[in-house]
Amino acid sequence: MTRKTDIFIAIDTKSLDDAKKIINQLSSYNCGIKIGKELFTACGPEIVHWVKKKGFKIFLDLKFHDIPNTVMKACEAASRLNIDIINVHTLGGKEMMMAAKNAVSNTQIKLIGVTLLTSHNQDFIKEIGLKGSINDCVKSLAISAAESGLDGIVCAAPDIPNIRKYVPSNFIFITPGIRLEKIRGDDQKRAANPIDAVNFGSDILVIGRPITGNPKPQEVLLKIYNQLND
Repeated sequence: MTRKTDIFIAIDTKSLDDAKKIINQLSSYNCGIKIGKELFTACGPEIVHWVKKKGFKIFLDLKFHDIPNTVMKACEAASRLNIDIINVHTLGGKEMMMAAKNAVSNTQIKLIGVTLLTSHNQDFIKEIGLKGSINDCVKSLAISAAESGLDGIVCAAPDIPNIRKYVPSNFIFITPGIRLEKIRGDDQKRAANPIDAVNFGSDILVIGRPITGNPKPQEVLLKIYNQLND
């Protein structure tokens, strides 16, 4: 690969102890840690501080989506935690995203916009009344994020080629829903494997269950890391 692709491990546990057990088996050289709603709600900033002390980069995945003033204050609070990536939901609109951008004064922190979730499909688009295809909706939301000054977006890997020419060259693409094989009862409808995701143009892969559900998570992580960065 011509560029290094970063990996963030999604730690979706109900308790601090469970999170620590998994994270203690991982190397900060190979990955960062994504802290989502379940873990942050259960543990609060304590888990952020603990992970930071372990030397990991942190993606705080709370997908802020509210009135502009509320999102601005939430982003201000999040940026004080000295994390690396914060995200907001692009469906909140430009005014909200620009308020979020203005709140993050530390230029080392990347502010990312979530487009459509990888669990969403065309039926969802129809259900909530959006017009056009998934590609049309994701492209529109990505352009809106770029025009609002955000640093990149979260989207499914296959969405990236349809978007790249409409956003700045340094725009960051974060891809969740990474799968090594099929998972029974999987809620990810638009998943991709690591190599395909990078070939589509992903800069950061977010990987959860394929690694955290394995009894030897570091071994699986290292295999993927070496595949991407040899």
